Amino acid sequence: MNLNNKNIVKIFGIKLGMSTIYNNFSCTPVTLVKILDNTILDIKNNKDFINLKILSKNILNNKNKNKSFIGILSKYNIFNGNTLHEINLDNSFIKLFKIGYSISIDYLLNSNNISITSKSKGKGFSGVIKRWNFSKQDSSHGNSLSHRAPGSIGQNQSPGRVLKGKKMSGHYGNVNVTIKNVKILSNICNDNVLIIKGSLPGSNKNILIIKYEI
Repeated sequence: MNLNNKNIVKIFGIKLGMSTIYNNFSCTPVTLVKILDNTILDIKNNKDFINLKILSKNILNNKNKNKSFIGILSKYNIFNGNTLHEINLDNSFIKLFKIGYSISIDYLLNSNNISITSKSKGKGFSGVIKRWNFSKQDSSHGNSLSHRAPGSIGQNQSPGRVLKGKKMSGHYGNVNVTIKNVKILSNICNDNVLIIKGSLPGSNKNILIIKYEI
């Protein structure tokens, strides 16, 4: 998926949880995603592209907004919203969007290039076995208190230091993870809920950034 393409639409959703779809003698794990109300606040028609200012309303959290964000919303006489972002599209798509309308998920359902970004679960300080999938050392033959140790981390006199980027113990998780080529199996129209094949990073009620090409 080419994220440098100008025809990439970005909307927000919420991870509701996981379930299973049974079909004949097979089962498929799926994730339920609630699409938020992504309202178009403003449209600017430039020479080569159009600029859309989009407001996403989070039904789970509507607090902790700073004064600058509240000031922007007050220009449009809106006082309910959580995330404000902008996207650029070709001029040929100007007839598809109108100020005050929510972005339809019809284009999302018909898109073949979909990626979803979310923050993964934080696992705190972790060792190399959990963090980097290292193997344990032998449990016998003279090993004492070094079963989960990383082993050698560098050379002696030359270079005489630990090289940057060495896989060692440290903080694990709580980072943005992007899943590309996401496949949508179905959707629940009345509730704006998508049924996505497989798992998505993060815990339930996590905010998801959904990007797709139109």
